[in-house]
Amino acid sequence: MKVLFATSECAPFVKTGGLGDVVGSLPQTLREKNVDARVILPLYKSIPQKFKDEMRYIDNIYIDIAWRKQYCGIFELEYNNCIYYFIDNKFYFDGDKPYDHIHLDCEKFIFFSKAVLSVLPTIGFCPDVIHCNDWQTGPVPVFLDTFRDNPFYQNMRSVITIHNLKFQGRWDINGIKDAMGISDYYFTDDKLEFYNDANLLKGGMVYADKVTTVSDTYAQEITTPYFGEGLDSLLRARQNDLWGIVNGISYEDWNPQKDEFIEKKYTPRTVKSGKAANKAALQRELGLPEDPDKMLIGIVSRLTDQKGFDLIAYKLEELCQNNGCQIVVLGTGEEQYENLFRHYSWKYPDILSAQITYSNEMSHKIYAACDAFLMPSAFEPCGLSQIISMKYGTLPIVRETGGLKDTVKPYNQYTGEGYGFSFANYNADEMLGCIYTAMDVYYNNKPQWIQLARQAMAADYSWDVSADKYISLYSDITGIKVEKRKENK
Repeated sequence: MKVLFATSECAPFVKTGGLGDVVGSLPQTLREKNVDARVILPLYKSIPQKFKDEMRYIDNIYIDIAWRKQYCGIFELEYNNCIYYFIDNKFYFDGDKPYDHIHLDCEKFIFFSKAVLSVLPTIGFCPDVIHCNDWQTGPVPVFLDTFRDNPFYQNMRSVITIHNLKFQGRWDINGIKDAMGISDYYFTDDKLEFYNDANLLKGGMVYADKVTTVSDTYAQEITTPYFGEGLDSLLRARQNDLWGIVNGISYEDWNPQKDEFIEKKYTPRTVKSGKAANKAALQRELGLPEDPDKMLIGIVSRLTDQKGFDLIAYKLEELCQNNGCQIVVLGTGEEQYENLFRHYSWKYPDILSAQITYSNEMSHKIYAACDAFLMPSAFEPCGLSQIISMKYGTLPIVRETGGLKDTVKPYNQYTGEGYGFSFANYNADEMLGCIYTAMDVYYNNKPQWIQLARQAMAADYSWDVSADKYISLYSDITGIKVEKRKENK
């Protein structure tokens, strides 16, 4: 089976969020399972030069876009046993960041989506499935419908994955009509038209053979008006074609047994001593009082309303005055929350440390050192931070929504099962009560806490499980069965 991932970002080349992590890991796992998975993405200016130096120029073509023909260069790179194609066009991809502003982004990703299909004969790759990701590749299934007259494209199938429904690629309908250059037939209210604008994600959802999102619960939530962002009726209509598949993480990148960034590596058996050493090192580095017994709560996140920071802001004074924990925050985002944490790190320097920046190394240290991880999201399609924290034996405190509900099994005090703490309603008092419940177990039943940490570390959220579900999905739309590779004895 041949699968091409069309994406606007892919780690380690370019990454702004979870999409980059997903496309950076899933195709490689699929290749290990006998699927010829490849990736195509834009050749951004911001891609590190070391990767550009290794790329091989294949050819170039010209693509009709808006009122002109645009150059489309094609480069190839083999990296970590996976083949990556890069679409070159300096007019669209020479900005300092992958995303600039919405109207230019709409046109440049329409160009990229058309290029994804147009270059396939040139590169000699005819995929059975094109796996699109988010609104930036939403036009691909639409363009595929217009390419069907060409025998090369007749049997191709498409899947689109919604990583976050809030972002849809909505723009003036005439601008998108001009850029796409396709018939008015495609711009009715049952296709791309959306409240007198055009919506690229909606077009992809209408024309893709299957629509997936990144957790079972989020797949259900987005069929309701509250979470559906105006597209819930379409998602209800396509409910039989809507799959929820939880993202995995790379246990090569996130593993306390081999993590080079942390003070002391540890296993489930040595989690108690490993946590103690990493906590002491982080407290020293950040200037917090070195207290092995004080519960340390970590936050690694974009600082936005979506992530529940309005709840945290409402209860942060009470939490600090209680003096029952220390808090470490790492992230950037909305100015009000950046300033909130700066203020509280000044007001309570012995309790809260705010690192208003992005640091991969510091994130590893926080996951390894903290006892608990706070993530009270308003909505969360999947979430990776809670999965990473569990691998490090750091118990997540989360709201029961989307992927958080699917991945965090709450602690049952009667049976000892579970590996986290959760609350149901988007309510600051419920969140604080959940934190206090976790504190109660931490301070009054330490052996149980250590056992929960071991259970969290044992939970399997590797890509292996998710990849099997994607293979089942691809087989469902193509009729192609993938034989498992035989292991060498």
